[in-house]
Amino acid sequence: MAKYILSCCSTADLSKEHFDKIDVKYICFHYELDGVEHPDDLGQTMPFEEFYRKMTDGAATKTSQVNSDEYYDFWKPYLEQGYDILHLTLSSGISGSINSANIAREDLEEEFPDRKLYVVDSLGASSGYGLIMDTLAGMRDEGKSIDELHDWIEQHKLDLNHWFFSTDLTFYIRGGRISKTAGTVGTILGICPLLNMDDEGRLIPRSKIRGKKKVIQEIVKRMEENAQDGLDYSGKCYISQSACMDDAEAVARLVEERFPKLDGKVEIDYIGTTIGSHTGPGTVALFFWGKRRQG
Repeated sequence: MAKYILSCCSTADLSKEHFDKIDVKYICFHYELDGVEHPDDLGQTMPFEEFYRKMTDGAATKTSQVNSDEYYDFWKPYLEQGYDILHLTLSSGISGSINSANIAREDLEEEFPDRKLYVVDSLGASSGYGLIMDTLAGMRDEGKSIDELHDWIEQHKLDLNHWFFSTDLTFYIRGGRISKTAGTVGTILGICPLLNMDDEGRLIPRSKIRGKKKVIQEIVKRMEENAQDGLDYSGKCYISQSACMDDAEAVARLVEERFPKLDGKVEIDYIGTTIGSHTGPGTVALFFWGKRRQG
């Protein structure tokens, strides 16, 4: 069987140590903080605590995706060493990164006609995207071929459920995703929007929940309704959070209580600097394998 690598973008939001452990390569997005560009490198050059503190203090953020030249330079050495590549991109519903990846893929396929270079739209984000990569790494380690992994993820990527809520509407207002009036009223009433990712990889508001305790209960209820095998779910569960670890841990405790057959403890990671530039502090996201996303 031909040797191959798995790769993704830093927006899969696992830790560097996790990516190293499962041997998944990653390429970094970029962000600006008050006009200064930084790599979205999993908190290596700027700790996440510092990043979110600066946002809270009013720093302006801007993000940029990986361009085609960066993809080309990232993949070429592996192809030169005789590796095939399966790369998953951040969801096309929130980023055009896959377009840059496909431009680089076309150029490299001309240079390396005997190698395979698959580019797949993950239709996922943050550590839900990371959970996909973790699952593929496990299948690779079981001896599955690159073609088997490619076919499997194309068939099953919509089975990865993404649910999230925010307790701070400041950056949704600042980014224009909700109006200032609606945001002000929502803040006064303690509204915590509950959203998920649809079958086109877009973020869709589903409910407006009043109060943090209620939204924590509601997001776990959505897992009960949608997880594979319901309360007998035996897969992994990941959570991402942006400077609100107490809320994330509250969700994790409830998940572990309700799902006794879970594969290990709930893993909690930071929402990285690319996605965090848009959510700001106060967002908790819950990821698990479950019912196929539709609409």
